[in-house]
Amino acid sequence: MIGIENQGGSSEILALVNQLNVHLEQEPKYQPRISGLKVIESAPESGIRTTVRLREYEVKDLLSLSQFFGFRTDAFVLAVSLLDRFLGLMKVQPKHLCCVGLCCFYLAVKATEEEHSVPLASDLIRISQCRFTVSDLMRMENIILEKLRCRVRGPTALDFLRLYHKLILNCSSTERKMMLNLERLESQLKACNCRFVFSKTKGSILALSIIALEVQTQKLHELTETIENLQQHSEINDHDLFYWRDHVAECLAEYSSSRCSRPTSKKLMWIVSRRTSRQLHSYHHITPLPTIPETATYTE
Repeated sequence: MIGIENQGGSSEILALVNQLNVHLEQEPKYQPRISGLKVIESAPESGIRTTVRLREYEVKDLLSLSQFFGFRTDAFVLAVSLLDRFLGLMKVQPKHLCCVGLCCFYLAVKATEEEHSVPLASDLIRISQCRFTVSDLMRMENIILEKLRCRVRGPTALDFLRLYHKLILNCSSTERKMMLNLERLESQLKACNCRFVFSKTKGSILALSIIALEVQTQKLHELTETIENLQQHSEINDHDLFYWRDHVAECLAEYSSSRCSRPTSKKLMWIVSRRTSRQLHSYHHITPLPTIPETATYTE
């Protein structure tokens, strides 16, 4: 059990620990298939399969879209989780990737946002500037739900990040624990989600790696024992934690550099203009998306 020194807050801590245990138990059911991810890693750029570069480009577009609509982090992180799980199962051609990505985003938005905040499918397609129809999106939604066995809302890295953060705040007595800013941690997670490499690790490991790096960066040494307790409770070994913490550090360093092309919603702003929208005659004459294969799955 995670150390509980403060008896006054023990009931809240116990509730958080129980929630963490449930997430840890469910987590394996919502992991992408590693064999499928390895196929993406080895796919040639000039081939007919989705590549690492194309997947990362698609995720950045989804982040831009999320920022444009002002959705919470939940929608974006869940969309990436759904996308990676589907890509780990299905051989997706580049011409279908935009439809798959947007559909995963649409499913995530419907699962995490209030009903009145969910945009119409037609508006989502128009604003994302994807060239397929609502019918294509609905058909893809059925395919994704079938292949993922309707398991949409599973524990994500964001869920673990928030749980770990709450436990650290409750289990630590130091005032400096407030330097562990959740908004900053969530921003770091979104940056990591844009990198394909993090699709290959569990959300619990990624979340604790992000927090461990922040504790190290901020020199919050008094929180080290709590991090170690969380690590032990989550059954994360030292090698995995240090390995992924270093990857997170590399990702964040690159993301903050001037060489990095960050996601932005600016390229979407022009389509909001009604005048511009009326001029988009091509939007009403979109070429139907090529047939979506439903049986091109990876084998173990």
